[in-house]
Amino acid sequence: MKPTFKTIDLNQEDSRSLKFLYKNPIGRMFLKILVQPVFSKIGGAVLDSRLSIPYIQSFIKSNQIQMDRYTEKKYRSFNDFFKRELINPPNPQTLDVDTFYSPCDGKVSVYPITENQSFYIKKSEYRIKDLLQDEALAQEYMNGQMLIFRLTPDDYHHYAYFDSGQIRSQKKIKGVLHTVRPISLEQENVYIRNAREVTVMETAHFGLVTQIEVGALLVGKIVNLKDAGAFNAFEKKGYFEFGGSTIILLFKENSVELSTELIDNTQKDQESIVKLGDKLGTRMEPKNA
Repeated sequence: MKPTFKTIDLNQEDSRSLKFLYKNPIGRMFLKILVQPVFSKIGGAVLDSRLSIPYIQSFIKSNQIQMDRYTEKKYRSFNDFFKRELINPPNPQTLDVDTFYSPCDGKVSVYPITENQSFYIKKSEYRIKDLLQDEALAQEYMNGQMLIFRLTPDDYHHYAYFDSGQIRSQKKIKGVLHTVRPISLEQENVYIRNAREVTVMETAHFGLVTQIEVGALLVGKIVNLKDAGAFNAFEKKGYFEFGGSTIILLFKENSVELSTELIDNTQKDQESIVKLGDKLGTRMEPKNA
């Protein structure tokens, strides 16, 4: 059977500069400065200026970005280009309410959440309560499932609500800004150290779901468009400014049945390449239904 998703090896070779920053003692001294939010703010200011425009074409070429996906316009800055819009975003009128669709572009991995609300990435243990900074909320996801979408520079950096529903709460958690490349997962507890925003949602068809947007090295900021109220399926939720970044989704036990291909790829240390609106799973019927 032909695979649905192309994959990327999680153990792929990282750049020399990242190896220097994360594995060299001198590099790690520089890293302590680079991961501070003030550094990303300075970088963001430069990328918001017209001085950054000449960088756009070389960035498109080096990252092999398929520009035919995006609307044509004259960009005012590199960040203006980075927030480019799709020509054909998913049409909410064609959605099946029993299908779980990807809320963004990215390279996705799937992990089970254990009875003690932990998950493991590359043999490192993470606690959901540390990720959320909310022990009661973490308990809701005991034996649930987690998806991690790692966005890279070639991806569309807007993200959407995958279902309709209501925002129960939203908060910002301060932190530093490590890269979300695999090399950092081996050296740092990235997802619990990086700055992030947490949105708790009561969805219409998948129950209680929490979405976490995680900032990363050189990301100017995370921009969510609302912090309360109702939302519709594939309404735009927000966007990232320049840099690699991550979206995490937490599902309760018995709420979603994910593609076995996604699960198998993760177990083989491979990320599955997905686009906004791709089908990733189906809704599970409540056991008492």
